[in-house]
Amino acid sequence: MTTHRKSRFINALATGLVTFVLTLYCSLSATAEEPAEATSYYAEDIKSSMTQHIKTKAGANGIFQLRDDKTGEVLQLKFVQIHDPVRQIGSDIYFACTDFHVVGEPKKLYDLDFWMNDKTGELKVYESKVHKEPKWSLLYGWYKQPRYTFVNDQVEYLY
Repeated sequence: MTTHRKSRFINALATGLVTFVLTLYCSLSATAEEPAEATSYYAEDIKSSMTQHIKTKAGANGIFQLRDDKTGEVLQLKFVQIHDPVRQIGSDIYFACTDFHVVGEPKKLYDLDFWMNDKTGELKVYESKVHKEPKWSLLYGWYKQPRYTFVNDQVEYLY
């Protein structure tokens, strides 16, 4: 084989190889699954999930039970409201703050915080805490005493 023929053969082989690799790459790229987009949740989605969680946990009698993580007491509560705003923390955590009153004592309010994520495919509560507990004051009557505050979306206990 002459040098000229060898050169043409090598060029043709290289061109064919490049064409094959590009064709293979394009066909694989076209069939590869795109990464799933993160679901966006809005205030109404968070509130709807919270409402469903409360209804499910309260049952037919409407009494929401929660074990107080500080005292160990099982609280018997009735739902009052979800506070505005609900919010997103980071890329995949959602947060809602709520008011519940002690059964039979509508002025004795607890402020409960709920954290949610969608690791199961739908927005679900994975943690709840008593944020503020009812305290009595001769001057003000019942008020909500905070147990913690938030610093950069992290819980910082006050006492």
